[in-house]
Amino acid sequence: MIPGGGQPNMQQLLQQAQKMQQDLARAQEELAATEVEGQAGGGLVKATVTGSGELRGLVIDPKAVDPEDTETLADLVVAAVQAANENAQALQQDKLGPLAQGIGGGGIPGLPF
Repeated sequence: MIPGGGQPNMQQLLQQAQKMQQDLARAQEELAATEVEGQAGGGLVKATVTGSGELRGLVIDPKAVDPEDTETLADLVVAAVQAANENAQALQQDKLGPLAQGIGGGGIPGLPF
């Protein structure tokens, strides 16, 4: 039984939902502005992505460039981008995870958790 008549205060629920929506939007803006890095080949290739997963930069050490073996370089680029995206996903979980739990444990359409 809920004290005072059994009905939740709809105004209070709406205010809480609006605050969570604002917190979520703020966190998403922070993710889009935050950059994380991933690397491969002991740092020969470094990729920078935003917290939302947008590729922003790629640095390739000249030592990684072998005209006779472009396949290895391509593999290093892919690995560095994947590592950067994994770091971005960890950042997303860190920033957005608590907000999703506050909304009811996740399952929010359009969000990656």
